[in-house]
Amino acid sequence: MRLVFFMWLFYSIQLYMHIDLGFLGIKPLTLRGTIGILTAPLVHGNLTHLVSNTFPVLFLGAAIYLFYDRIAPQVFLQCYFFTNILVWVFGRQDFYHIGASGLVYALASFLIFFGIFRRKFRSIIISIIVLLAYGGLIYGILPQNSYVSWESHLMGFIVGLGSAFTMSKISKVYS
Repeated sequence: MRLVFFMWLFYSIQLYMHIDLGFLGIKPLTLRGTIGILTAPLVHGNLTHLVSNTFPVLFLGAAIYLFYDRIAPQVFLQCYFFTNILVWVFGRQDFYHIGASGLVYALASFLIFFGIFRRKFRSIIISIIVLLAYGGLIYGILPQNSYVSWESHLMGFIVGLGSAFTMSKISKVYS
């Protein structure tokens, strides 16, 4: 996916040019922080942060595009932008929110709940697989570490749930 390429590109720029791109994160309720609605998922604080977002973005993104190709672009864009907008509105204002974990939560939540709402065998199997693989994410929506944007996790989870609900109603037209 192109998104993962850009995540690694941004990290490489930070690493080799010795600059901190954290200012491209979401700074809630500030004009300066609106750039983060577009760029925050591309910026990561360290290699561990980047790697921990890379594989879920690849796996979950591929699952959406593979199994739900007709609605995948809309779902992906909703998860990307609505999560970041909500973080800009409701996130803690004392730091920049960076990383793709909000998107990861949104994609995982979508895949889990879409099967439940849609009630089709294949969708339910996908939901179960994602729940088994990423069910532990639920613990990340609660505040645990002051340096982790739990708001991104929570907003992503909510956006994924809402997207699953609305898309399950719309996708019945295509079934």
